[in-house]
Amino acid sequence: MKRQVETILPTDWGHYRILAYADSETEPLPHIALIHEEAQLDFTVLVRIHSECMTGDIFHSKRCDCGEQLAKSMSMIQEQKGILIYLRQEGRNIGLINKLKAYQLQDKGMDTYEANVKLGFKYDERKYDIALDILKDIGVNQVRLVTNNPLKIDAFEQSSIKIVERIPLIVKSNIHNKKYLKSKNDLMNHMLKL
Repeated sequence: MKRQVETILPTDWGHYRILAYADSETEPLPHIALIHEEAQLDFTVLVRIHSECMTGDIFHSKRCDCGEQLAKSMSMIQEQKGILIYLRQEGRNIGLINKLKAYQLQDKGMDTYEANVKLGFKYDERKYDIALDILKDIGVNQVRLVTNNPLKIDAFEQSSIKIVERIPLIVKSNIHNKKYLKSKNDLMNHMLKL
């Protein structure tokens, strides 16, 4: 995987450098880095690693907390001149179709963990070494990591990039995602305050 292109992207959260990473320039779904135009990469920088969630990020699904986490992260990144790494790992990296099949199983009573396993996957197929490679490419050595996920923290422990601080990312639950968040907390050890 390598950097394929870099340009400027004005957004509701300010101006960013946007970088696309893929094995080839024809890859339709590259990983993305959004770097605030005033980010100081030589110092400790605020970083959010966010895995794609079309239903949450775009359609604002109430079944998960992903879209709200992304919006809250972008506000933090704007304020603190940080970086978003957007990984194309839909549905904990099982893809959109399988994620929707997992939703069907959840509608029948399974939790998010059980549904992924029933479909033949690990409960979480995501990999974070991609994000670490991107951070190394852009010259980041120390981060304040916005996460509740211990697997992201574990990935940094195998890396030369140091986590100086973990910043919790808490959003309110609703009647549609309460069971989902409880599963993340109880079964996947996410550091949530429920």
